[in-house]
Amino acid sequence: MKPPIPILRSFSETEARGFYLGYLGFAEVFAHRFGPGMPLYLAVRRGDCDLHLSEHHGDATPGSALRIEVADLDGFLAEIGARPHPRLRPSIEDMPWGFRELRLVDPFGNRLVICQRVPAAGG
Repeated sequence: MKPPIPILRSFSETEARGFYLGYLGFAEVFAHRFGPGMPLYLAVRRGDCDLHLSEHHGDATPGSALRIEVADLDGFLAEIGARPHPRLRPSIEDMPWGFRELRLVDPFGNRLVICQRVPAAGG
């Protein structure tokens, strides 16, 4: 088996593309509509992280949460900080469970926790 691909609910193609492609730096893999004016199903990828964004009512629940682990959280924050978002001012928090975390909320209420594992003391 391969890792699962989360499906996140979206409501606006413009906002989905702006947030995931423009702000977070994902690339479009494919986009599908059953016909003109029908809801969009959009697949995006960044590195090994695949996400699907769906405007279809039954595909996902708004307000879902994901944890996405990265190797360099400081570098990720610097990168997205160079493309400011009008409603977000993310920062990194050190968590007592051994992770550093950056929390983002997309335009549809989905929560993304971008995180980096802190190496245990002594290796």
